Amino acid sequence: MIKEILLPDLGEGIEGADVSEVVVSVGDSISKDETLLVLESDKASMEIPAEEPGVIKEILVSPGDNVVAGALLMKMEISEKNDSKKTNETKNTLSDLLLPDLGEGIEGADVSEVVVSVGDSVSKDDTLLVLESDKASMEIPAEEPGVIKEILVSPGDNVVAGALLMRIQGQASSYEEPYLEDIPKETVKETVKETEKKSPLDPEVSSEGFFASPGVRRLARELEIDLGIIDGSGRKGRITKDDLHNYIKSRMSMGSKVATAPKKEIDFSKWGEVETQKLTKINKITATRLQQAWQEIPHVTQHDNADITDLSAFRKKIKKSGDKEGVKVTFLPFLLRAVSIVLKEMPRFNSSLDHKGENLILKKYINIGVAVDTASGLVVPSIKNVDQKSIIQLSKELMDISSRAKEKKLKPNELTGSTFTISSLGGIGGTSFSPIVNPPEVAILGVSKSEWKPVYYKETRSFEPRYIMPFCVSYDHRVVDGAAGASFTSRLADILREKENFQD
Repeated sequence: MIKEILLPDLGEGIEGADVSEVVVSVGDSISKDETLLVLESDKASMEIPAEEPGVIKEILVSPGDNVVAGALLMKMEISEKNDSKKTNETKNTLSDLLLPDLGEGIEGADVSEVVVSVGDSVSKDDTLLVLESDKASMEIPAEEPGVIKEILVSPGDNVVAGALLMRIQGQASSYEEPYLEDIPKETVKETVKETEKKSPLDPEVSSEGFFASPGVRRLARELEIDLGIIDGSGRKGRITKDDLHNYIKSRMSMGSKVATAPKKEIDFSKWGEVETQKLTKINKITATRLQQAWQEIPHVTQHDNADITDLSAFRKKIKKSGDKEGVKVTFLPFLLRAVSIVLKEMPRFNSSLDHKGENLILKKYINIGVAVDTASGLVVPSIKNVDQKSIIQLSKELMDISSRAKEKKLKPNELTGSTFTISSLGGIGGTSFSPIVNPPEVAILGVSKSEWKPVYYKETRSFEPRYIMPFCVSYDHRVVDGAAGASFTSRLADILREKENFQD
């Protein structure tokens, strides 16, 4: 039996990836979990393994290709087994092609190219149109084979999730959203009775009353649109999908564009010798995202110092225990513990704004991203449930995740879900810096190199040598005010001063 190998969902915030290496060849016999190809996304490199043993029959991607979730990568022959999947019957009906959710932070996109024309026959996964958002270009494929009957967008149009793009005649989806006239009269009567019982605030019915299909009502609920303010063009004033999409289109605004580098090419070689070095995918995407974050988030950075003299001595004792287990105990696990304590006390720093910027989402879990410098660029793996782990457990996890980050073996889910980020440059040097917030988070901790400094004690009127760690917190000023920012750094310094906070 021939099985198609599709690219799985790569995780939150990862829209696509480039094929950096195809490990197998046509005719190769492979085992379960054997690596088939290597991908490089905007966050990390990752290996795609075989889910079961078989023989490679066809390879449909090449190094350099960009693939998205659901893309057909390979075909392989496996042993025959019962196929429990049900196939859809081909029906001579029209199916609507709607724009899917484009991912976190992408509210809309511009149609840059319509690839097909009315009357064209298309196969599954054929590109229908190309969209360009403020973050990337993307192709919209056909979900099923069919014939293009109607195209409802043109190059230059701005569309949002749920927008009607085309109508395709051919294989229909397993569930067809009926319009009101397609529903039996008895059902219509029952539906009217139900709507009369509902609150006027319910999106399904307004104070004026209206008629709309279940599909239209569902889409309106998802988009938080009151159908009562839309004039229906259908029979007896029924609100159609076209009415809803036209309303959405009339309310759309162009998304802000990220500023780009000057387009004019400069010949730097006329002033001396130069070397051109190609940026990695991670380099380029990181640059774009940092620029966007800097432009969209009103940053404030609060600087402070922490006396870690006693904690440093305590770490050396823990380090001896870790050495016996082959675990390297750095200062970073202590930072993770300290930050988790403050986040519990100040949950606003462990939150995110919703996509409209109208509500604050307070997270009951503490996952902290740790910036790791690799040969390909900076990656930020997420340490999950930091507050539930010991110093030794955190040390083991940091060793493992840092090693695999540098070897490009991180899994997609290890790069997502962070609620806060730590960027430590203490092992490199510097007295201070101002890190950029990693959205959708609202704060990030920056740590610089610790130094021995003389500290004056008024009680004894004398100076004592103390081990001082400079650090700072950058935060989104829309969520955190200056007083809260100062309280955060002050409390973190207090926690780091007391070794009792780190005894498991």
